[in-house]
Amino acid sequence: MRAAVLLGFALVTAAPVAQAQVESDARIRAQQDELARVRREREALQRRMKGLQSRAHDISEEVDNLNRQHNATVRVVRSLDQQLTTLNGEVENTTANLVRAQDEVQVKQAVLRKRIVEIYKRGPLYTFEVMLSAKSFGDLVARYKYLHILAQRDRTVVRRIDKLRSSIIGQRRQLVSLQNGVEQNRREKSREAERLESLEGARQQSLVRVQQDAKKAKTRLAQLARSEARLNSVIAAFEAARRRAASRPNAAPTAPSSIRTSDLGRLDWPLEGSIIYRFGRVVNPNNTTTRWNGIGIAASSGADVKSVSSGQVVLADVMGTYGNTVILEHGGGDYSVYGSLSRMAVGKGSRVTKGQVLGSIGATDPALPPHLHFEIRRGGPAVDPLTWLRGR
Repeated sequence: MRAAVLLGFALVTAAPVAQAQVESDARIRAQQDELARVRREREALQRRMKGLQSRAHDISEEVDNLNRQHNATVRVVRSLDQQLTTLNGEVENTTANLVRAQDEVQVKQAVLRKRIVEIYKRGPLYTFEVMLSAKSFGDLVARYKYLHILAQRDRTVVRRIDKLRSSIIGQRRQLVSLQNGVEQNRREKSREAERLESLEGARQQSLVRVQQDAKKAKTRLAQLARSEARLNSVIAAFEAARRRAASRPNAAPTAPSSIRTSDLGRLDWPLEGSIIYRFGRVVNPNNTTTRWNGIGIAASSGADVKSVSSGQVVLADVMGTYGNTVILEHGGGDYSVYGSLSRMAVGKGSRVTKGQVLGSIGATDPALPPHLHFEIRRGGPAVDPLTWLRGR
């Protein structure tokens, strides 16, 4: 009777246990899918970071990328924690199911052992004795039914033991698999914790670099502003002196400028090279803004710089961040400026002809490669030199 009750209980509870297992497996798969998605997102961010590091870029974009990698790694760790909680729950459930199955096997084996002992004591002919000792046909049928029920119960117990043994084997395998999953989860969490620590360090270094770059940029912009102000002041002084001289009574007529309107777009370049910055406002990679009154023409260090037109040297001196600088006055309020020279081949007061060598370029600005800083001024204000130089 007790065995029949246990059998019924096992059959009733088997379906909910199987359903819970399916739901648990679905939860684990969903968590693994989410973990894989977050890792793909992080790998895309890492590829973008490599792209940023291989080219000039905005430093704030690198910091933003590191922050997003950090957040993705935090989500990976959180997902691993959720998986670990689910796996630990599954380990507990599987262990409990295994203990229950083992207990039930022991009960069934005890019942079966008792039946075997009883059968052994009575011998193989006991069944026939019981049947033949019936006093009536009704008694015979009742005894047959009783023996039939006993045989059915014995077969049921044997099948149940076999089923429980198979279940125990499967649950032990599942338990080993879950324990391996827990161990792998812990190893992955350890690696992700190291990655998180590395990202924290990289973020801190990037922050320090941003602060250092901002400080350097601020200093350099201040230096450029001072150099530009000095250059403007020098040319304004030249132009004021020229106008005063022209307004004096009995002043000799001034010579026209050697840079004429017909030269627009036709002047020869002071040297061949690539343009590294243009006239006007320029946004730098570090989000600072620089206003250039001329253009930067990059070339190999020591390349000759030539005059774009004839004129007189009114300045050959060091001008702050522009380094060695030569200014030519072409007449009529027109000037050309040649900065960032490693050496100057002319002196103040010299007359130069078109195409004459004025000096050689160098790397006077540590923030830029060897280049020539070239300007054209008309009546004092700067104009875009590219509109006057010959198209290439």
